[in-house]
Amino acid sequence: MQTPVFWNEHGIAARLLNPASVLFGAVGRWRWRWTNPVSANIPVLCVGNLVAGGAGKTPVALSLASRLRASGYATHFLSRGYGGAVRGPHRVDNDCDGPANVGDEALLLAAVSPTWVARNRVAGARAAALAGAEVIVMDDGFQNPSLLKDLSVVVIDGAYGFGNQRLIPAGPLRESVVDGLARADAVVILGADQVGVREQIPKHLLVLTGQIVAGPERLKLVGRRAVAFAGIGRPEKFFNMLEDLGCELVDRHIFPDHHLYREHELLLLADKAHRLDSILVTTAKDAVRVSKAFRGLIEVLTVTVSWDDENALDTMLGNLSH
Repeated sequence: MQTPVFWNEHGIAARLLNPASVLFGAVGRWRWRWTNPVSANIPVLCVGNLVAGGAGKTPVALSLASRLRASGYATHFLSRGYGGAVRGPHRVDNDCDGPANVGDEALLLAAVSPTWVARNRVAGARAAALAGAEVIVMDDGFQNPSLLKDLSVVVIDGAYGFGNQRLIPAGPLRESVVDGLARADAVVILGADQVGVREQIPKHLLVLTGQIVAGPERLKLVGRRAVAFAGIGRPEKFFNMLEDLGCELVDRHIFPDHHLYREHELLLLADKAHRLDSILVTTAKDAVRVSKAFRGLIEVLTVTVSWDDENALDTMLGNLSH
């Protein structure tokens, strides 16, 4: 979902919704109290966040999985497949599957490593293990108690932190900061800590830091006029990155998170870019929701994680695989 403005404020909207947030939190705590997690019998690394939308979870999951693969481990992703209709367990095939059945994030993951979509995480983990997985990386599921996690990493945007510190729907939190960090083994802070995130992290937790950086496509965008569009949790992060790269944004369009782009929408965007003598640019997550017939008309900006302390990162991953 797209992040509401009041999720970063303590205004009347947040206060009015607070009773619903209390109920939301109670349901979450009840699930954890009455669910006994099941082991996958292979290491499970869960990459999650405490807020809804836009923390940088997927780039971190991709980066960690890449390092595990480089160390020789058969690494599979496990995802709920948010936005898709498939219940699974289903192994994603990028040649046959689309965002309507497996979701956009699963398609991004499947481009680099075997990926399973499963509403039932235990069944999905077992399917991955039977298919030869030696390590499972979950790109969600931190709030799902059904599958035992061997290592849980919470990703936090240093510029946003925990918003107004309220639970959904009054704020962005999926659970309280205290409850979530109590289950975490490590925290990843992306970008400069502008809102005092470190002050809320227990001293015993490993804290890793890094930055989201633009991929090699950035070289084609420097100095270009562009019409940018995005349907992600916090689209302003994408637009700001383009401007920081030296791209002149002549127009920008925001769509709902996980939006499936229709042909007429893409035609209108392409026409506007042509009239404004500009290129059309979007995110990698949005690109998988664009029909293949239109992808050649759009520049896609990928992102990766640049880590500040790779030795600490590799030590953490080494502990997982032992």
